[in-house]
Amino acid sequence: MTTRIVLDAMGSDARPEPELQAAAILAADPSLELTLVGSQKTLEAGLERLNLPAGRVKIVNASQALEMSDHIAEARAKRDNTMRVGMDLVKDGQADAFVSAGNTGMGMYFGTKTFGMLPGVDRPCLAATFPTRSGLAVVADIGANAECRPEFLVQFAQMGLIYTRLMLGIEEPRVGLLANGEEEGKGNELVKAAHPLMRNSVPGFVGNIEGKELFGGDVDLAITDGFTGNVLLKSTEGVAKLILDTLKDSLMGSLRTKIGAALAKPAFSKVKSLLDPGEYGAVPLLGLNGLVFIGHGRSDVKAMVSAVNQAKKAVEAGLLPALRQALAVLNQAE
Repeated sequence: MTTRIVLDAMGSDARPEPELQAAAILAADPSLELTLVGSQKTLEAGLERLNLPAGRVKIVNASQALEMSDHIAEARAKRDNTMRVGMDLVKDGQADAFVSAGNTGMGMYFGTKTFGMLPGVDRPCLAATFPTRSGLAVVADIGANAECRPEFLVQFAQMGLIYTRLMLGIEEPRVGLLANGEEEGKGNELVKAAHPLMRNSVPGFVGNIEGKELFGGDVDLAITDGFTGNVLLKSTEGVAKLILDTLKDSLMGSLRTKIGAALAKPAFSKVKSLLDPGEYGAVPLLGLNGLVFIGHGRSDVKAMVSAVNQAKKAVEAGLLPALRQALAVLNQAE
């Protein structure tokens, strides 16, 4: 089976170079049909420079690109932008998923306008994979919704369960509500109101968790609002970089430590891979009636390749049909 992915070639900060180089690597996958969206002239010239065989990667022209600084009014005025054109290809059945390292807010806006929401879902959420002591865990939301209502968190959990099962292979995920204490009465008003709703509507709910329980591997899925989730994500990335930089500086300080570093290189490589956000590349906007994956603006070639492969994995796992089916069952039960 061939999986068809659309990649926004004008999404990243360094566009379109990371996208072009990623396309050259991904072209070797016979099970992938990749389409780049952007200036046709620019993309054709780039692929030719990379010696990519003609026709191995499709190009769809879009004359405009969104900027990270664009507001909604500015974005709407760019009717031929790469996000809108690329998402329309998926909506029209010409592709299975859309990937971009562009503006998250614009991805959410155009995704909602293009695909609409799945039945029973009020707002989409971004679901990211975090390393833990026992493996991996999913955290949602990590930035799509700064302001949330309690029922939003329940919906994030219900969608996150499906995502965790299919993408991490965990049949019965343990679900925690991120708070400043494990007791049921802890947390802000949102957490306090969401707790009983989660307990009644989310299978596998274990109660409130703190950050240490998340990274300790006590849950497979952690639920929070987008503001808190984004602070958690950025803080985790910052701490990971601090640890890696400190280790590197310390190990390169003398001949003795350099020898030790050489002997321990496999272990350090594993840690670096575990903490590297480029390993996953992009995260899905769960809740849309279509598959949209958003990556970091600073995505490099490795991150772009990972982003497309994550979207491909989601398509092959049947993520969207599974979400539709699960939410339909929940709606009937209500």
